[in-house]
Amino acid sequence: MIDYLRGRVTHYETEYVVLEVRDIGYRVFTPNPYGLARSEESIQMFIHYHVREDATQLFGFTTRDEQTLFRKLLDVSGIGPKVALGVLVGGRPESIVAAIQQENITFLTKLPGIGKKTAQRMILDLKDKLSAMDGQWNEAALFAQQLPDTNDTSSSWLAAREALLGLGYRDAELDKAWHVLKGTVTGDETADQLIKKALQQLFQG
Repeated sequence: MIDYLRGRVTHYETEYVVLEVRDIGYRVFTPNPYGLARSEESIQMFIHYHVREDATQLFGFTTRDEQTLFRKLLDVSGIGPKVALGVLVGGRPESIVAAIQQENITFLTKLPGIGKKTAQRMILDLKDKLSAMDGQWNEAALFAQQLPDTNDTSSSWLAAREALLGLGYRDAELDKAWHVLKGTVTGDETADQLIKKALQQLFQG
């Protein structure tokens, strides 16, 4: 079983990177391919090895917390790898854990692919399990976000901004990107859509 890989990112797409390890290129699905592509240096990715009838897939994360939370999310009925990956695109692990522990439905339903019923299942299935994890999420409550109950652009951007901060972007970079983007959005965009638009703007400079 693969726990982590160390290598250099040689290619990236919107959902995955190719990590070259000793002349072998591994396709690794990850929540932050654009962030990883910014570096030419060797990196370490914590791996979840996922096997199903028609495919074997690698999911990779830059921190052990992301890897752990991803695996916990897969234990929730109705959440598969693609949705679990989307959740990690939408928020930092500590924020997601805090929302689950505080039963913050509003925050959870802002995450890509998560509706009200799935959010309720996340709370039911994971609240006790996450609380029992030997201090790993001790600071989770410090990152809890109380987002408004609306679907307007401002609340979607708050969720998108938090996800981008989790990818390593700085406040100044995000402020600059939003200054350009806010004149082009319609007001109906989800956080996931704003993340993609912001990443495109960030790479254009």
